Amino acid sequence: MSIITLLAAAVASGPGSPADIWQHIVADFSNITEPAALAAFGSVLMIDLVLAGDNAIVVGALAAGLPADQRKKVILIGIGAALVLRILFALIVTWLMGIVGLIFAGGLLLLWVSWKFWREIREGGHNPGSEEIAGDEASGIRSAKSFAGAAWAVAVADVSMSLDNVLAVAGAAREHPGILVVGLLLSVALMGLAANFIAQIINKYRWIAYVGLAVIVFVAFKMIYEGWIGSETTLGVASLFG
Repeated sequence: MSIITLLAAAVASGPGSPADIWQHIVADFSNITEPAALAAFGSVLMIDLVLAGDNAIVVGALAAGLPADQRKKVILIGIGAALVLRILFALIVTWLMGIVGLIFAGGLLLLWVSWKFWREIREGGHNPGSEEIAGDEASGIRSAKSFAGAAWAVAVADVSMSLDNVLAVAGAAREHPGILVVGLLLSVALMGLAANFIAQIINKYRWIAYVGLAVIVFVAFKMIYEGWIGSETTLGVASLFG
């Protein structure tokens, strides 16, 4: 089976036609004042804000040691690739969440992201920073020494952070498909339009980063628990040992 066939099947298993998606959105946001829906939307919004800014900071930090013309190219490639990957992962998120063990693994991955993010917030580092991205000089990430090295490092970081973002949003709003869809759309919009602005805000008001970190840690443990015991629609890792 080709990759295109697999992707088509994954997209087909998603939330449905545009009309179905719109019904999910209307249903969830008409009940947005309910505690569960409000908590899910708040979590999704905070995850999107923090991870969009963190993505921009990482890309800027990796490119910081390059000449200005190469730095701009790497940052443009990095943010563009992140947009494409977020859209791709968003299209197949329902299929991804149905894979036995992926929710559990995604929770562990988010814990690792949380630890790395916490270390960045607390320690910072010595990086020349890039003129294009505010806050990356204190990222704690070493800049790459060559264009090829920076491009490769950015590509690896983009895959990891895009998957983290989509899994975190899906983990926070699994029972609210309308909020899940809006959250994934917000993720793409924030990454494309406001990532650098968000990075500046997070750099100026560090408490926002800590709140976002707490939300990500909560979602990570929630995904680990649900990934282990399973749900009505997905088998848990525990079922493999039963």
